[in-house]
Amino acid sequence: MKVLCASIALLVLCNGQLFCDERLDSYISKNKKEQFDYDYEKNEEQSLKLRDSWIAPLNLNYSHSKSNPYGSEQTAESAAIKMDQPIFQSGGIYYNIKFAEASKKYFNYSIDVAKRKLVKDAISFLMQIKQMDLKISKQKLQIKNSEINLAQKKEGYLSGQLDSGFLDGAIIERNQFIQALYDIETNKERAVSKFSAISDMNYKDAFIPSLKLLNQEQFLEQNIVLSMSDSEVIKNGYAKDLTVTKYLPRVNVTAGYSWDKSDTPYQFGANEKDYYSYGFKANLPIDINSFRDVESSKIDYLKSKLVVEDRKRELKAIFEQVMQNIENFEKKKQLSVENRDIYEKLLADTVDLYKAGYKTEYDVDLLKNSLEIQKSDVDIYEIDKQLELLTLYEMYNDKI
Repeated sequence: MKVLCASIALLVLCNGQLFCDERLDSYISKNKKEQFDYDYEKNEEQSLKLRDSWIAPLNLNYSHSKSNPYGSEQTAESAAIKMDQPIFQSGGIYYNIKFAEASKKYFNYSIDVAKRKLVKDAISFLMQIKQMDLKISKQKLQIKNSEINLAQKKEGYLSGQLDSGFLDGAIIERNQFIQALYDIETNKERAVSKFSAISDMNYKDAFIPSLKLLNQEQFLEQNIVLSMSDSEVIKNGYAKDLTVTKYLPRVNVTAGYSWDKSDTPYQFGANEKDYYSYGFKANLPIDINSFRDVESSKIDYLKSKLVVEDRKRELKAIFEQVMQNIENFEKKKQLSVENRDIYEKLLADTVDLYKAGYKTEYDVDLLKNSLEIQKSDVDIYEIDKQLELLTLYEMYNDKI
């Protein structure tokens, strides 16, 4: 197993293009692609909003009123522009911008993970459909063999060489093979339905990737799930620093301009005035919960670092399990190859004996079908291997 793990790893396309965005998008429907595009766009806008959240709004106010408290109408107007802008937050502005950038990267990774899972599901359904086509062909061959066996048992029973128990067993075996065929066909239709729900492709024409192997180190270095966890550590680190700056000194620049106008019947002309103000203010918040707030953000940061190490361990375990499963499927495949070679030799000998009159046509047909069954098994186990490694593809990113 150690030798296997040193040489076997994640699947990629022979042409190396499976993981590019264009090929990813081709497996999922237009509707789902647009949904992911909106997710990316929303994340972009949320990131910009968060990045610029330290910029205070410019407040514009205007009012106009009329009243007649003494029987005569009087009017009043006022307008004002006010600014209260932070210019120093003990590093808070810097960490706010860095936190926004880190958050954008983290949430983009989370969207990538969801998108890759959907693409992986689409490819998995395609592979399952192809595999079930092979299983259907194999099952039909097994039904043919069971029918040959039934015919032989019927002849033996009618000639008095076999009792009815052998004939009954042959009938039951044939029925079981037919029922199994129905189950496989049902599973195929289920896979086709699931594929059609997430893809605009016709499954009959869709490209099914042929996949190769990489090593474990590459799988971990270019693992999108691990990259997302790493980005979360960075995001939580800036969140911790940003929390600290909430309780440190800050300085704001203040400025304003106001205009007032009033008109009453008891004064000559309108009373109008305008004035400006500017200055700065310093603030140092003293909050009884400041220490708890900082410690809470620090705990989130430290925990996210532990999560990365735990995630690495989980990914290694998944990798090892997939490799073990592949090894088992390879053993089964090699056994089918050996059986295929045996049946090829038996078929050639049986054909010669049939020509010489020592074997029946039943014997030849049985071996022909058995040979084709073994060939199908070889292809079925190969798809099993690729389905196993497709589990790793879901987390693989060759563009990191």
